[in-house]
Amino acid sequence: MDYSGIVDDAIERLKTEGRYRSFAEIERIPGTASAMLHAPDGTTRTVAVWCSNDYLGMAANAAVIEAVTEASAYGAGSGGTRNISGTTVMHVALERELADWHRKEAGLLFSSGWVANFTSFAVLGSILPECVIYSDANNHNSMIEGMRRSGATVRVFRHNDAAHLEQLLRDEDPSRARVVAFESVYSMDGDIAPIAELADVAKRYNALTFVDEVHAVGMYGPEGAGVVAREGLEGEIDIVQGTLGKAVGAMGGYITGSARLIDLIRSYGTGFIFTTSLAPVVVAAAHASIRHLRTSDVERIALHSRVAEVHGLIDAAGIPTLDTDSHLIPVILGDPLRCREAAKLLLDHHGVYVQPIDYPTVERGTERFRITTSPLHTDADVQALIAGLADVWERLELPRQGELPVASRS
Repeated sequence: MDYSGIVDDAIERLKTEGRYRSFAEIERIPGTASAMLHAPDGTTRTVAVWCSNDYLGMAANAAVIEAVTEASAYGAGSGGTRNISGTTVMHVALERELADWHRKEAGLLFSSGWVANFTSFAVLGSILPECVIYSDANNHNSMIEGMRRSGATVRVFRHNDAAHLEQLLRDEDPSRARVVAFESVYSMDGDIAPIAELADVAKRYNALTFVDEVHAVGMYGPEGAGVVAREGLEGEIDIVQGTLGKAVGAMGGYITGSARLIDLIRSYGTGFIFTTSLAPVVVAAAHASIRHLRTSDVERIALHSRVAEVHGLIDAAGIPTLDTDSHLIPVILGDPLRCREAAKLLLDHHGVYVQPIDYPTVERGTERFRITTSPLHTDADVQALIAGLADVWERLELPRQGELPVASRS
């Protein structure tokens, strides 16, 4: 068996298709949307980052940094899993804060949002009798993999289509347990789910509801609790899942829900049981960030104002974007090789760092950049982005607005 040849061929296929991933080595500059880019030849230069998930710039917030400094006295790591010496008063306090944030009885921390989703669906689908999980067609990989792991029956409903969901629920044996799973903000198209309609259908057919809010927590609704809270639907959703690694500016994931459901996942979830708990400095950072975001609208207002400006300027330049109601700006190129070429030109000639996004994250033919704006982007950053996009689109003769059919998934 020629293992080396098999591996080389697999990697070469990705390169030929334009899907081989390379990573920019950066050193973030605190308090800005910029970073030092470290090139392979050892040189460095400053670039503006337009693809960060630190949506509100909270990673360098003064209160967050102070909390990290204080928590460093407890050491670098937690010392174990949650079951074996890894549950500190800090972890418990953060879980209580998260539950209160989402108006739920309990919360549970995980090492990432991916693990939170994977573990939750793996447990729900395997424990609930003859479980059927109804999954939005654009649901995230972490949700899909958890459903697969669970062994449950999975039925996919058309993206954001409450009528199709109802049709599938109506046709099901009513004796089977049911879970309806969807996201609030979809990361690749930037669209927002009709949460009220989906929740209403689910409740009429006695199904549990699970909403992934990773791209919404911190940025929408009262106290930044997300789109579910913005719509006043906390009482209609059984489990709200979120992340600490995006708008909160730290790392980790969580779920919130009834004490009974949280205890079930805590007790059966291998992704929780067998993983070292989050480090004290991470927990402290996340907790400080959430406390700040619950009392301050300054970051949210600045973010949404800047997003509207940037999206308008990109559209005015004739560059293809999706019309979204969220803070995410998908810029469509439609070809993986051109997407990577455009990203390289933006970085090399304009100091603009964006990351190509291609299959399997999105459908083939819908390759794109996902522009993420923050309150830290300056007027000069915005001008450089727009000038860079205009220049690259002209150089490469890329498709203009209206010239590309778009269908995608997150």
